[in-house]
Amino acid sequence: MFSKEIFGQRLLEARKRHKETQEQLAAVLGVGKSQISEMETGKHSTTAEKIALICEHYQISSDYLLGLSDDPEPR
Repeated sequence: MFSKEIFGQRLLEARKRHKETQEQLAAVLGVGKSQISEMETGKHSTTAEKIALICEHYQISSDYLLGLSDDPEPR
């Protein structure tokens, strides 16, 4: 089941693993830094297009990012 909190936690972990700032990820997604912060804290999610960009950027599966799987490897 989708959880904004799990999505935010996994987004934060992926960003930190790649040593990126919120500003850098915001530039990749074409959004403001505040939107990254809101996603990471579980206040908001984002569009399917942005989720796809995040998954491509960090090479993780969307199921993992959305909390539907514990396997981060894309298939």
